Amino acid sequence: MASRSLGGLSGIRGGGSGGGKKSLSSRNAAVERRNLITVCRFSVKTLIDRSCFETIDDSSPEFNNFAAILEQILSHRLKGQVTWFGYESPRSFWDYIRVACRKVSQNCICSIENMENVSSSRAKGRAWIRVALMEKHLSEYISTALRDFKTTRRFYEDGAIVLGEEANMLAGMLLGLNAIDFSFCLKGEGLDGSFPAVIDYTPYLKYIQSSDSISSDEEELRTLGSSGSESSTPENVGPPFLMDENSWFNKCKRVKQKYQLTLEQKGYLEELLRLRENQLSESVSQNKILLQRIEDSDLAHKLEKEQLEYIIVELQDQLKSYQSLDQLSAEVSLSQTSLDPGQSQEGDGKQDTLNVMSEGKEDTPSLLGLCGSLTSVASYKSLTSLKSNDYLASPTTEMTSPGLTPS
Repeated sequence: MASRSLGGLSGIRGGGSGGGKKSLSSRNAAVERRNLITVCRFSVKTLIDRSCFETIDDSSPEFNNFAAILEQILSHRLKGQVTWFGYESPRSFWDYIRVACRKVSQNCICSIENMENVSSSRAKGRAWIRVALMEKHLSEYISTALRDFKTTRRFYEDGAIVLGEEANMLAGMLLGLNAIDFSFCLKGEGLDGSFPAVIDYTPYLKYIQSSDSISSDEEELRTLGSSGSESSTPENVGPPFLMDENSWFNKCKRVKQKYQLTLEQKGYLEELLRLRENQLSESVSQNKILLQRIEDSDLAHKLEKEQLEYIIVELQDQLKSYQSLDQLSAEVSLSQTSLDPGQSQEGDGKQDTLNVMSEGKEDTPSLLGLCGSLTSVASYKSLTSLKSNDYLASPTTEMTSPGLTPS
């Protein structure tokens, strides 16, 4: 019985130790993921701050640290490549990127694959990071790769950063790097894939105490000293914390650089505003000129329309007068046929003469009337009245002549 109880106790202890190892492993994985995401956020902030003062290139320690952090994140719990003999050989995150980022429009995957001076998979991955930053598409590449969950699941094990909730945070924080202009050389030592990337945590572990925090610490020390003994005075607390002169000099230098940068930006914006104001004034003047031209053209069109309407009315009046003349000529011919047969030949000759004269005068008033309407309305009126009087007077003269009176 005792042996059984001891065996059961040992079994319970073994099960408890197994559960403790599992929980410890999951905790370590969660801490590792949280550390990498947090330090990545810090590195992005330092890159953005540094870009305000200088160009980011391969010599920048902030970029080298960021590239190492991103490489560690993309290589976190990456599955190995299974060979023909069943062994797993280590692989680089480039194997995952080149498959998952094929759907990105105008991607640089083929360009990286065809680079002559880059042979190893790790070096190609580092070259891809630099090219994506220069193209300002790194966040787009990461977002597209994370959306392909099937491919991501095939390349990474459970607990990887790209399979957890931290992946969405990664794509969001990388979006701020699109505002930085990077300049890299793809033939430098940074692409050497023979050594793994190492993260430098010291820039993010430094604690620089500001002046506000110094005053608050002094007050806290005074409060603690006064509460410990009533006879204690502020002088007994100890010497206050003093910052190094180099730190004050560096802070002053940074403030001066920011002031100069702000001053340059102010001058640029003022010059840009002046140019835009000049362009606006020129546009306003041109707009006024165009509006004046439109008004002049509208007035000219109205005058031309009125002249054309007046010409149409005159032509209609001429047509009516020509119809009345045709009726008069018909009446004259009927009256001549009612005369004696002996005088019909003479009448016919005179009628032919009258027809010739009327035909000669038929085209002239219309043409001259149209020309007169286009040139001078007054001249046309005088010409029309003159022609119509001549034309109407000729048949009357022939009718009242002594040769036409019957004997």
